[in-house]
Amino acid sequence: MTAFAHRLAAAITSRRTPACIGLDPRRESLPPALAAAATLEPKPLAAIFARFCCEVIDVVAPLVPIVKPQLACFEALGPHGMTALAEVIEHARSKQLLVLADGKRGDIGSTAEAYADGWLSGPWAADALTVNPYLGLDSVEPFVKTAEARHAGLFVLVKTSNPGSKDFQDLRCDGKTIYEHVAAGVEQLATRTAAGGRYGAVGAVVGATWPKQLDELRAAMPHTWLLVPGFGRQGGRASDVQTAFHADGLGALIVSARDVIFAHARPEMNAGLADGQWQTAVDRACRDMIERLAADTPAGKLR
Repeated sequence: MTAFAHRLAAAITSRRTPACIGLDPRRESLPPALAAAATLEPKPLAAIFARFCCEVIDVVAPLVPIVKPQLACFEALGPHGMTALAEVIEHARSKQLLVLADGKRGDIGSTAEAYADGWLSGPWAADALTVNPYLGLDSVEPFVKTAEARHAGLFVLVKTSNPGSKDFQDLRCDGKTIYEHVAAGVEQLATRTAAGGRYGAVGAVVGATWPKQLDELRAAMPHTWLLVPGFGRQGGRASDVQTAFHADGLGALIVSARDVIFAHARPEMNAGLADGQWQTAVDRACRDMIERLAADTPAGKLR
């Protein structure tokens, strides 16, 4: 199998956009056509989540290279939720989409190995996984080992999009912030796993809500794919993420979830549509995201 970094670059180039759609199903936000049947019972609600996400995938698969299921949304429904997640991942694969499992896993030793085996091989076999490095870089190593063996990818939390990230990540130690120290470690891992290529198997999560830090971190991690959440509903704009890219439009994945998958709640996207036409709103929102990235970032070079 081709290394994840190469598969990702090829998928972005093929779809001509770095847009990544987050699959974060929430009962209270479902389209009216599905919400009417959304009970609190885990089994039927999990089935609705699976239907909703698969129907979102049907819309976005021709448009974007990758989707990012938020594992917590499915885990909250117990075994039924995990069955739904498996259905969603299988459906995404059937539509030739890459799958990034957003679980922010992190532990040491054999536990980290088990997380890595479970999500990057075995029954889930996601193309990539988000990882929390704040137990130390040795806690990331088991994930790196499995990612290399399985030709998968990792995205390590470096500077997250939430306002509270500054509480710890911005603290200074030895003349640098904590997130700068983490970034240096991630770049070393990316370089080590690049196998002579442009990007390695290890990427970084850097929020769109911190454009200044995004600029600095792009320069600090030249061999690292950047996963950039926070676009849209969290306040990140296309102009805020332009420095995440290299000049040819590669190097970054820009994530939007709620702004796209719940586009029926956006009047400008839902105008003129009936309740059963919520997928048209998703299509409009996804295309709008793609066009904004093309207009205001180097992603326009991909067109």
